[in-house]
This record gives sequence, C-alpha cells and structure tokens, in this order.
Amino acid sequence: MSGSPHRCAALLVSAPASGQGKTTVTAALARRARRRGLQVRVFKTGPDFIDPMILERACGQPVHQLDLWMGGAEHCRGLLYDAAAQADLILIEGVMGLYDGEPSSADLAQRFGILVLAVIDGSAMAQTFGAVAFGLSRYREQLPFYGVLANRVGNAGHARMLAASLPSELCFAGTLLGDPVFTIPERHLGLLQANEIANLDARLDAAADALGDAADLADLTPVEFSAPGDRTHLPRLLDGVRIAVARDAAFSFIYHANLELLEAMGANLHFFSPLADLELPTVDAVYLPGGYPELYARRLAENAAMRRALQAHAAAGRPLFAECGGMMTLLDALTDRDGHRYAMAGLLPGETAMQPKLQALALQAVDLGDGELRGHSFHYSRLTTPLMPMRRGRDPNGVEGEAVYRDGRLTASYIHFYMPSNPRAAARLFMP
Repeated sequence: MSGSPHRCAALLVSAPASGQGKTTVTAALARRARRRGLQVRVFKTGPDFIDPMILERACGQPVHQLDLWMGGAEHCRGLLYDAAAQADLILIEGVMGLYDGEPSSADLAQRFGILVLAVIDGSAMAQTFGAVAFGLSRYREQLPFYGVLANRVGNAGHARMLAASLPSELCFAGTLLGDPVFTIPERHLGLLQANEIANLDARLDAAADALGDAADLADLTPVEFSAPGDRTHLPRLLDGVRIAVARDAAFSFIYHANLELLEAMGANLHFFSPLADLELPTVDAVYLPGGYPELYARRLAENAAMRRALQAHAAAGRPLFAECGGMMTLLDALTDRDGHRYAMAGLLPGETAMQPKLQALALQAVDLGDGELRGHSFHYSRLTTPLMPMRRGRDPNGVEGEAVYRDGRLTASYIHFYMPSNPRAAARLFMP
C-alpha cells in the first residue's frame, strides 16, 4: 500500500428496486450540498451512461463508475481514495435494488464501509414502508446502514405515517413529494440525456429545496479510504496516436474512465460530430461509442460526406472501433422504431432494426487476444448480418453473449467496453 488514508463523508443511495427514484434523490442531495459550498463527488454503481449525465449537472464534476466486476476492487478503491482527497462529501448512486446482482450495491458498500441510504417509493404504502425498510437494513447484518428516505409522498400526513412505521433504530432521512416538477423524463433506454432537458437545473434545484433540512447529512461519520495497492504505471502504448472520438447527441455513451485511460497511455483525442461534421479530423484511429443513432438516423443518412470519410478511413487500413450505436452506423442500414429504414455507412454487411422490447442486458467479457476486456451490453435493436464473429463475449456465469466482429482494422460489437479492465487490450484497438 502507498499513501496515507483519506477521510471523507460518504453515502451510497440505494433502493428496494429500480424505478424508486435513486437518481433524483442522489442528484438532489448533490445539488443541495453543492449549494452549501461543499465539494461533492458523485459516482454511479454499475454500467450506466445516462444517470451520470444527470448527476454531473447536479454536482458540477465528472461522474465515474464504481463496479467491482468491470473495474475490480482496487480500481474502485483508487477512485474513492482520489475523490476523498478533494471532496467534502462522496455520494454513490446504486444500481437496481440494494442486494440485486453479483456483485451488488450492498457488496460495494460493505467492502468500503460506506453507509447506505435506502430510497423507498412510498406512494402506495402506509405501515408496510417500515417493514420494507427494516428488511433492507437487516437482510445482511454487517451492512452499514444509515436510514431511509420516502419518495413520492402524497402529503405531510402521509409522510408522518411513513415515518411512524419505522423501527426506532432506523433514521428517517426525510421525504420527497410526488411532484411532477421533480420527475426526469424517460425514453426506452432510461432517462433523457441531461442536454435534452431544457429545465434540468430548475428541476434539480426544486428537488434540493424539497428535501428540507433532514437531508443535510451533517451527521455522517467520515469514512477512511485507504490507498490502493501500488499503482502500475500505464505503458505509453498510444504515445502520439491521434484518435477521433465521436461525441454529439447521437454518440454520447462513453465512460470518462475510457477517455482518461487513452490519454494516460499517450493518445491525443480529437472530438467530432458525425451528425454535423463533413469530415474526420486528421487522425490515426476512430472511436465510435454508443448512443441514440436511431433517434438521428435521418440526419446520419443525409450526411453522405461523413459516411465517405469513414469509408476512406477504413479503406486506408486505419483502426476503427465501434460500440453498440457506433456499430449500428457502420452497417448497411438502420430501421427506427417507426419502421423508417435509413442507409448507413455500409462498412459492415447487415442491418439493425429497433424492437419494442429490450434485446440484451448483461455484463460481458471477451478476450480479443490480449486478455479479458470487460464491459456490458444494453440494446433494443436487433442485428441481422452474414458476418461470422471473431469472438463472443460471456457473462460472469459463463453464458455466451454478444458477438465481436472484425474486418481488417475495424472492430465492432454491441458491447460497451470498460477499458480500464484491461488497458493493453484497449490500446490494441487503436494502435496503428
């Protein structure tokens, strides 16, 4: 171990299930603390791109993932250690329900000694609220538990009823009314992206105000975060390599940790918009992350100049790496949810079509020749292609999952890779 421990107040915001309002409450807590002059760092448990966008607006800082499977315990320890050196408060939004998944949000909280605040949707509850809270707090005896917050409460009388249902040893951390002014709009992949919500800051401020003094978290005992094991110096495998990274409304699903890793290995990142730009920057490699290409399929199809630029880049034998939505734009065509079919770049044979139901949701790991690279898949589109995969991912239970396709220096998959899981394998995707 190296370095002295850092101490910082910390709280993991979880719930009995998805859809209870974790993101709204975490964002409101962050905004409230920030307005009090505190330095706040927020993390998101598990793979997610959209919630962190909301949380970043709330706290004013980049939001990173804490995932014991994708990144590993020491990677998570390093992120928390660095954050604790700068912040007055660390907030972590959990994933799904508190005990869901392996590893779960509870596993993360217990490993690092972080208190848990359970957000419970009380809209259709009375005394059962106390039973749910009691079960969450006692299901695992060793779990550090702070208390509960009632979300979507009807009125002051309802709030008093919910508070009275709690065992005396459980802290009641406050309420949030079921007011549409706090609601963050959603679509098929979850919440809207932060830049699509015109009044997001007003919503966050209103939610922060509505939490009241009970949610000031002044009584949180600081957590001691120890330094990670000696950090391995990252090899400069991408020293001087110029990488064009797509980033606009259609391509926004990218981990901050991926960009930071590429730069730490020496890459020079150049951002561009496949929606608006007519040519690529002068680069050695291209990175097309996921996003919502189906919402902008017409504009992508109409930008023939960018399609030709991507075709020329691939024809020159330069690296091109595409994840999920990025891969969808490299196929022959994309059919949106309304049944409209649009021509795409045609660099891979086949096409995708949006489906009314989720097609895949799983953690994924795949060995592309340099050891295991981990990530996840989450998509509503269905792919039809004659291509044979070069590899297939597997979930943590060993079940076969998403295909990885390769044609020359082009690599594409539905998998969103978390590149710190294997820096060398990640670098290989972009090396000239």
